[in-house]
Amino acid sequence: MSNFPPAGVYTVDPVHSTLTFVARHLVVSKVRGRFAEFAGTLTIGDGPESSSATVTAQAASITTDNEMRDNHIKSNDFLAQETYPTITFTSTSITPKGDNEYALTGDLTIRDVTKSVTFDVEYTGEGPSFVPGQVVIGFEGKTEIDRRDFNVNFEGNLENGAAVVSHKIVIEIEIEAASTPAA
Repeated sequence: MSNFPPAGVYTVDPVHSTLTFVARHLVVSKVRGRFAEFAGTLTIGDGPESSSATVTAQAASITTDNEMRDNHIKSNDFLAQETYPTITFTSTSITPKGDNEYALTGDLTIRDVTKSVTFDVEYTGEGPSFVPGQVVIGFEGKTEIDRRDFNVNFEGNLENGAAVVSHKIVIEIEIEAASTPAA
């Protein structure tokens, strides 16, 4: 039997959570970035099949710790953040894969294009919060997308044909979420 968090509604704590991505640059190195502003809700039922998750990230909050690159990623070449200010994920199913491991499938929307993606997720546990009567739960997960599936079609190439930025993007999540405190 897989471990699963206690039933309830949990709010993602953005201070203790991360929503990051990794892309290859010039084939040889990885560029890592994160969304500084995002929110989410985990609704935990009696088991995975009656549970759900939603997350919304603000495209303008993307940071790779390089202002010039960040501005390019926010531009129409990539996220077109002025036209498409949010990136959303809404789960459609959660399937057990083993102890503490789940397949979290859902609809990812980037640039108004929605595709089904599956995160490999590990439930990292639960514990008490600093707030009396509140429970915190944790998850870590990863998925891989092809950015072109979401109309992110920038195709810079070098003289030898190598891509400036990979088509494959790895998305990683580390979530801490807190229940509503008991009254």
